[in-house]
Amino acid sequence: MTDTPTDGNPVAAVAKAAGAASGVSRAGVIGISVGVLAAGAAAGVAIERLTVGRAMRRRARAELEATAPYGSLRGRPLTVAAPDGTGLYVELDGTGWDEPEGGGTGPERSGSECSGSERSGGERASGSAEPLTVVFSHGYCLNQDSWHFQRAALREGMRLVFWDQRSHGRSERSRTYLAGEPAGIDQLGGDLKAVIDAVAPTGPLVLVGHSMGGMTVMALADQHPELFRERVAGVALVGTLAGDWNEVSLGLPKAGAKLFKKVAPGVVRLLGRQVELVEASRRIGSEVAAVFYRRFSFGSRDVDPGVVRFAEQLLDATSIDVVAEFYPVFGAHEKYEALAALRGLPALVLAGTKDLLTPSAHSEAMAERLPGAELVLAEGAGHLVLLERPELVDHELALLLRRAVDFAGAAPLPTAVLELADEPAEASDASEEAAVDPA
Repeated sequence: MTDTPTDGNPVAAVAKAAGAASGVSRAGVIGISVGVLAAGAAAGVAIERLTVGRAMRRRARAELEATAPYGSLRGRPLTVAAPDGTGLYVELDGTGWDEPEGGGTGPERSGSECSGSERSGGERASGSAEPLTVVFSHGYCLNQDSWHFQRAALREGMRLVFWDQRSHGRSERSRTYLAGEPAGIDQLGGDLKAVIDAVAPTGPLVLVGHSMGGMTVMALADQHPELFRERVAGVALVGTLAGDWNEVSLGLPKAGAKLFKKVAPGVVRLLGRQVELVEASRRIGSEVAAVFYRRFSFGSRDVDPGVVRFAEQLLDATSIDVVAEFYPVFGAHEKYEALAALRGLPALVLAGTKDLLTPSAHSEAMAERLPGAELVLAEGAGHLVLLERPELVDHELALLLRRAVDFAGAAPLPTAVLELADEPAEASDASEEAAVDPA
């Protein structure tokens, strides 16, 4: 809520803010830290992880920074203008795209525009079935690189679209927000429509969203249900929710959750106004923030230390003013009614059973409103299930793509994706090879 501040990590976002604020003043740090600890985790657990895991985390960071395997996959870049003119950074990946004419960066336009009266996924001008285009929307305080494993698994023969949501990653800072207007999930839905219109104006679509990205997909469904009737062939909602964010306990006792929800907005808003000071002093509080990143991002202790560090890098790359920009939007997100546009479509609803930010009960509630949807609960996984359990997520997405092809009459999937879909569920559901806990 990545699809939910720091990724999707509201608690991690405040922890990041609190840790980064170490340079404000000693009294200020104590006050903020007490509030965050009371709302986030037991002080004893935090101290244990800070002391015992510190050397291990440093080694993991050094190894990752030396090899940089995660987040290094790149596609064909272009910039798409959002409705307010904000530049959205987009990459077209996968080997299924037509080669651009004249060395341009956009996909070759083939086929006709959607008529609005029937599904446009069926035929190209040549008469052959058009392939799926899969569009990935990332979570809050992340960027498109959070889909690293899915990108690697699905790029052979596919048409994949990755984009950085406004103010995130390589996209431009939101122009309307800088002009004084508050951020909102509905605006992100409009951004997604602009991306689709620019890079995939025809053909069947599969929309994949994690955390805030899932909310973006729901906002698009609310605004353009006709798109879902005519072109969308499948939807994946990963670690997200359709509403009731204010009821999420964050894994805390009721009193602790209430305190966090009361204190966090003010803390984030305050620190969002001191960007230079907070960013300059972020390193001082990095060990504190790492505890919260780990706790509210992953459900298992057996996560590759390099993956943990990669997640930290993604979260740390989002400045505190962007954290403050989007933090208020989640309480206002109510899109249960918008799910009606998804009924009858191939759908995947996936969540970790130890997700503290968008608990799996919310995924179950969404699946109940989507007859025929595949509900997959990753046992023991946390909010960043796409990084923690990539083999499971890749397998389930491949199964969704196979259903989407059948639904839309699209071009057959490449062999690599079909083989991924045919892997035994037990193999895909297994945790990655055990690694030493970096925290």
